[in-house]
Amino acid sequence: MKYTVVVLFFIIGAFSLETSAEKAIFAGGCFWCMESDFEKLDGVNEVISGFTGGTLENPTYRGNHYGHYEAVEIDYDASKLSYRDLLDHYWINIDPFDDSGQFCDKGFSYKSAIFVANEDEKRLAEASKQLVISKFPEQTVVTPILNTTKFYPIKGNEIHHQDYYKKSPVRYKLYRWNCGRDQRLQEIWGVKK
Repeated sequence: MKYTVVVLFFIIGAFSLETSAEKAIFAGGCFWCMESDFEKLDGVNEVISGFTGGTLENPTYRGNHYGHYEAVEIDYDASKLSYRDLLDHYWINIDPFDDSGQFCDKGFSYKSAIFVANEDEKRLAEASKQLVISKFPEQTVVTPILNTTKFYPIKGNEIHHQDYYKKSPVRYKLYRWNCGRDQRLQEIWGVKK
């Protein structure tokens, strides 16, 4: 009996080591677009749309989300994708110079921000931001690096926002095009979406 328990513990422990899931939180304007952009990465398990950064409890999209950013929580496999990889992907999917929001969406909740959970993430985020600053010395990078606060996933009757790009692909593509997101990203980064 003891032998079976030890073997089972060893197998479960080995499995846990191999599946090193981590979480990261980024704000980059419309969470539909951020979700779509990050779910395309190999090693991303899931991307959840929601709100963070504010003090208001249980923010909602149609109701009050004052002081919160629209953000995504990314669950990723750290054995396939590093936090630095996520940062690299993040920067080329935002306009780091827009202090009034992102693309056609304006207002505080649409601003960009990197939310860090520990000193390692903070160090990597600051280094990645410095690379962007170096690349664009004539412009001001306004994307802040903030400490992680409670993340509130979209829920209840607003759950249709989760996976919106999959549930309503035509509407999503029209929104994204009309918002000028990809056109601006190509202008900044030279990346064709």
